[in-house]
Formats: sequence, C-alpha cells, structure tokens
Amino acid sequence: MKPTISPVGDCAISIDFGQAIDPKINRQIRQVIEQIKLLQLDGIIELVPTYCALLIQYDAMVYTYSDICGTLNPILQESVADSGNERVTIVEIPTIYGGEYGPDLGFVASHNHISEAEVVSIHSGTDYLVYMLGFIPGFTYLGGMDPRIATPRLSSPRTLIPAGSVGIAGEQTGIYPSDSPGGWQIIGRTPVTMYDMSKKQAALLRAGDYVRYVPIDDTEFYRIKSLGSAYVPVVHEVEVGDLRGFK
Repeated sequence: MKPTISPVGDCAISIDFGQAIDPKINRQIRQVIEQIKLLQLDGIIELVPTYCALLIQYDAMVYTYSDICGTLNPILQESVADSGNERVTIVEIPTIYGGEYGPDLGFVASHNHISEAEVVSIHSGTDYLVYMLGFIPGFTYLGGMDPRIATPRLSSPRTLIPAGSVGIAGEQTGIYPSDSPGGWQIIGRTPVTMYDMSKKQAALLRAGDYVRYVPIDDTEFYRIKSLGSAYVPVVHEVEVGDLRGFK
C-alpha cells in the first residue's frame, strides 16, 4: 500500500502507511521521519508516529495543506530499505514476574492453558519492537508478542496500576511508566524508571527501540529500585536478523 496523506484540522496531516501492525510499516514510518528531519524544515512543529500512520503538526502560517503535501510527496515515493542489515537498539528491562508484582500472571496462564513458568519463559524470550509511545507520557506499545500468551484486557479496568507494571492486552505488551488507571493484564513489574522529566530525553524508550525483558528476583528488584534514575539499563546494538523471536 502506498502512503496516503489526509488533513487533520487546519495545521496537521496524517500519513497512512497501511492497516496492520507490521515491522516493515514501522520501519517505513521511521525512515520518513528521518528524511523529514534531514530537510530541517521551518514550520514543522511535531512528528508523532503511531502503529500505521505518522501525524505531522505544522505551522499554518508557513505552509498551506498543498505546500506540505508537495514537500512530502517525493519522500513518500522512496522505497523502504531492506531491514536485513539494519542495526537496532535493544534495551534490557529487568522484570519480576508474578506475586504482588504480577497479579494477573495466573489468569494469563490459565487462559492460555499453560503454566505460569511457561508464560514467563515465552514473554521474556522475545525482543519487542517499540512501535509508539502514548496513552500517558512514556507508555510503550510493543509489538511481536507470541500469540500463545495473548490475553484480553480486564473486563473492568483497575483505578490504579503501579509504575513499572508490565502488562498484556490482546497480542500487545507494554510498560506503565507511572501510576495510572488501566485495563491490561499485569504479569510483572520493572524497578527501572521509565519516565523522568528531569532528563533531556524524559522517556527511557523511543519508537524503533526494542525491549528485552529479563526476569529478576526480589533482591535484584529492590537493588535496582534503590538506584532510581541513576540506574543505567543494559543496551545492545544488533542486526535485525539477530533479534530473538523476531517476526
């Protein structure tokens, strides 16, 4: 599917790249973002990637709708580079599963007719692409989860989910960066600070990064938690073909 541009109000456009949660579509969105940044265009206010689209907010005093379409169309005609040798960033997220940290681990296991240990093994055995951030600042929407542990959202959302909670909703997984209401099935929690407004890059993760959940115990959980924002996660740079469980 060729990207299509449509207006969003009088000072933004949406570029639609397809109708699927797909790494190739995500890669195309990220490539378009990089090309736009290289142009260093005045009047571009914000670039907001989603699963299948890119929202571009612009200064209506600088561009008309026709102007912005004319500027972007040549970029959209470029083919998507092959991902085979693309190098990507994996951020390790230490996570404690089950118990008070993951109250829904048992339900996820029973729903899928497997053991809790199998849920943990499957969930931590995949490197997940960060497709986008949203809902609340720093919340990660991760793709590539094994359908063997897919589980519907809660029928009634909780009013408070602790910061760092790791959840499952359908075939998505993600991390709550701060205390928040939510309806995802909570299977674990990370002690890592996911969002810190005192830092230049407030969100630990960016769209295009990959997350690798690493199971830990109580001792390691509290050691990392005691470090707060001083904790620096382990980061790997690998080729796409070396990702675990990559689809």
